Amino acid sequence: MDSLSKGVVAEFLHRLHQEAEVADGPLMQAFANEANSRDEIISKAIAAESRDLNEVYRGFADNFLSVSPQFGRFLYMCVRARKARRIVEFGSSMGISAIYMAAGLRDIGGGRLIGTDLEPGKIERARANVAAAGLADLVEFRHGDARETLSSGLGGEIDMVMLDGAFTLYLPILKLLEPHLKPGAVIVGENALEEASGYIDYVRDPENGYLSLSLPFDPGRGNEFTIRTR
Repeated sequence: MDSLSKGVVAEFLHRLHQEAEVADGPLMQAFANEANSRDEIISKAIAAESRDLNEVYRGFADNFLSVSPQFGRFLYMCVRARKARRIVEFGSSMGISAIYMAAGLRDIGGGRLIGTDLEPGKIERARANVAAAGLADLVEFRHGDARETLSSGLGGEIDMVMLDGAFTLYLPILKLLEPHLKPGAVIVGENALEEASGYIDYVRDPENGYLSLSLPFDPGRGNEFTIRTR
């Protein structure tokens, strides 16, 4: 069974990506027109998160900031290859990436995805989107700061983690989840920036129990693929 090739999930994802392109178009154009260098843009983003995380993400309340179709397919394939049963997602936004991963869970027999996001409106949209894709029974969304929403109630060992939230929280969230990671667990960091939180240095140090490398998808976005080795 392959939910991405045809059927309700494939058709709904196609529509969601079209909506995301319209909603995020002005923002992406503004970034493209930014006179500052990439390093300056990243530095400003990290500084803004450090000042007031909630304010930064309230400003993106209407933006999908979602994975690309190619990256979504990669997530689906990771779920199937890992034979995942429990997935945690930090930064669920409107639920597009959750749909890809939940489709993978369903296509291999079921499981559970726990997602979280700071914005209540995004959580509502994500729940509605996952339900429209017919995957609501596989997904739980939690509203709030992931350092709190993911601190308990995970239900067991974790097979896969998707990090796609605040840049400065990737390492704290990974360390929060670390005691629950199965050996061989897959961690995917989208927009995992070397400048933020020390995440890249941490997962690329084998002494910390990981093997990690950068991915070629969506060049410039700093995507990182990691496995837990112990």
